[in-house]
Amino acid sequence: MNVNYEYYRIFYYVAKYKSFTKAANVLYANQPNITRTINRLESELGCRLFERTHQGVTLTPEGEALFSHIEIAHEAICQGENELSGITTLQSGSVSIGVSETALNLFLIEKLRSFHKSYPGIFLRIHNHSTPQAVSALEQGSIDLAIVTMPIPLSKHMRKIPLMPFQEILLGGSDFEALSHRRLHLSELSDYPLIMMGKDTMTYAFYNQLFLDHGLILKAAAEVATTDQILPLIQYNLGLGFLPETFAETSIKKGNVYPISIHETIPPRNIVMIQDSRRPLSIAARAFSDTLRSSGRADFGSSE
Repeated sequence: MNVNYEYYRIFYYVAKYKSFTKAANVLYANQPNITRTINRLESELGCRLFERTHQGVTLTPEGEALFSHIEIAHEAICQGENELSGITTLQSGSVSIGVSETALNLFLIEKLRSFHKSYPGIFLRIHNHSTPQAVSALEQGSIDLAIVTMPIPLSKHMRKIPLMPFQEILLGGSDFEALSHRRLHLSELSDYPLIMMGKDTMTYAFYNQLFLDHGLILKAAAEVATTDQILPLIQYNLGLGFLPETFAETSIKKGNVYPISIHETIPPRNIVMIQDSRRPLSIAARAFSDTLRSSGRADFGSSE
């Protein structure tokens, strides 16, 4: 049976107000059209839905049975429309973000505060991932966007938008202060303990490639799971480590750690936003993406 949905909507209002005239007023229609629609509906369903009286109309047992279902459907549709209205006006919705620790601390945390202030009704799900984990989650569709550090190989359907460049430097604690008055070669670092991120991170891959490019083998004396674990280990003289310069500014000023120059150039790294072009973003996720892109262009200069 293929009954026009509009017939059921009119049936709902006639049954609710027990009047063709009141239903017509609510629907901004004329009463004869309402009557004709109910007659067509009764004809298509093969039963009477209303008993007509001078006082109005009442539902027949068949009409009561139908109304019990139509009422639930109508309320569900209204609820869906209200929810959609909240989403389209950015009063509600959600965004799921996979972010690496460096990207979170260097760039995203401030942008999250700004976005939440502008759109307090949007729920933010923040997943702390390594860069490869975030890209994998994006591939699987479990997050909307990945905010990570480069470089990382990407599939063709992954779209990369640059947000901010950053520079890393070599640091040592008080036991290595004398090194801060020299300029070392990468080859000399094999004489000192190095604190590195784990082998499953893009940071390790970045420095491993840097050493390979200069014909060297990267050997770590200690590996850590998160970037924020490196600085305390450096301060307590467990070894030398590479960190984003802004991470160490306060500790450098306090004399807790010392920057160490090296002859070879450490290439700048980039924080990027990655989107899977196979999946359209929700309205909330698009708003979040636009917020990051507008602020990111100021930091980076342009987007890809």
